Amino acid sequence: MECISVFDMLKIGVGPSSSHTLGPWRAAERWIRELKDSNTFYNTEKIKIDLYGSLSLTGKGHATDLAIMLGLSGANPEFIPVEEIETIIDSIKQNKKIVFNNEKTLDFNPDTAITFHRKFLPFHANGLVFTASINGKNQKSTFYSIGGGFVVKEERKNSKRNKEIFKTFPYPIKLGTELLTYCKALKLSISEVVLENEKSIRTPETIDFELQRIWNTMLECMYLGCHTEGTLPGGLNVRRRANDILKNLKSDLPYCSPQEWLETIRLTEVKFRQILKWVSCFALSVNEVNASLGRVVTAPTNGSAGVIPAVLMYYLVIENHEADFKHIKKFLLVAGEIGSLFKKGATISAAMGGCQAEIGVSSAMAAGALTELLGGTPEQVLIAAEIAMEHHLGLTCDPIAGLVQIPCIERNAMGAIKAINAAEMALETKPEHVKVPLDKVIATMWETAKDMNSKYKETSEGGLAVGVNLSDC
Repeated sequence: MECISVFDMLKIGVGPSSSHTLGPWRAAERWIRELKDSNTFYNTEKIKIDLYGSLSLTGKGHATDLAIMLGLSGANPEFIPVEEIETIIDSIKQNKKIVFNNEKTLDFNPDTAITFHRKFLPFHANGLVFTASINGKNQKSTFYSIGGGFVVKEERKNSKRNKEIFKTFPYPIKLGTELLTYCKALKLSISEVVLENEKSIRTPETIDFELQRIWNTMLECMYLGCHTEGTLPGGLNVRRRANDILKNLKSDLPYCSPQEWLETIRLTEVKFRQILKWVSCFALSVNEVNASLGRVVTAPTNGSAGVIPAVLMYYLVIENHEADFKHIKKFLLVAGEIGSLFKKGATISAAMGGCQAEIGVSSAMAAGALTELLGGTPEQVLIAAEIAMEHHLGLTCDPIAGLVQIPCIERNAMGAIKAINAAEMALETKPEHVKVPLDKVIATMWETAKDMNSKYKETSEGGLAVGVNLSDC
């Protein structure tokens, strides 16, 4: 059984995809550590990368090759200035050389050093193999990007590291029923139980600092997305819409920073119909930034990164103008825990489960978190998460041209709206009247994922990806 922290579910990174961009980036970093641990890094003469399955089929559109080059260069996705990304990539392509981990210059032609294979490796749809030529011999290392920026080399249940970490949690949780049992026995809310687990591996000060950093990244991402015009890169000529919506909604009050922007919105009189527009604006803004290789927070993935910040902003600017960091903290703790239940019981990888594993999970995370902030009981929190996922079951992943743009960006807005609706319904539901518990819908989601045709799992081989003529875009 895995021990999954909130900070595993909510990671800061660069778009457009957690499984196809952030995961391969982190895999490159881990491979470098392997080489250093084996004292072979400085003897490496040549490097090669082979991409398999979904990483190959949609890798170009998801910037997988660029992410790998950045990871091999020693750049950190959490902190690299995004404006430097293009410079680093252009230098590698033009000079046909890479500064390996920013330490050792190697010959590196991306056109031949990175190979895309259509076949799938047996363990997971997102497989990648790194090869180092050392003293004339090839040394290979295989990784799998399993969604949400998580990277593994073997089955999670056999991971010594995960077993060791799991033992540190005082309240180990795999099922929603176990979470409710702890809440009842300890007389604590879900966020309080999750916080106790986090405190077993981090100081309270570190938890607050990192959660604040996550929220700041979300807010800055929304701010940037809402204030950027033009079209998204990739060739589909998708127009950014968040800025257009904002222009029709914003008040005349001045602001010059993300926090001042937030306070300005709070002072704006919002009519019922405008609520939908505001929420959509927030969600679209995040995923427009994500689609342009901007910095976002996996929630639980990059492709679904807009749902949680949009719903949290809804609470801050519509529901509770007096809300502060303690409310944000509760929201993120609950959201992270719900996401971990789906990862343990099913998947958060679209390459394994379709878009239900991304937008569906993010909507469930947001619905449950909002429910606690609105005064819901732990039982109602899980009811909200169940309602949100139940109405995303079977959702396919069919990105046009392999880009996280159509239909991905709009799906974040829809997922956010569904999350809010699910929370409202849960608050009006008595637990004894529930027919489908969260654990059952998680199990059903996984069965649906296994039954789903592979062409609807982030391969761009079915659905809108083949049903839309690119010449019309």
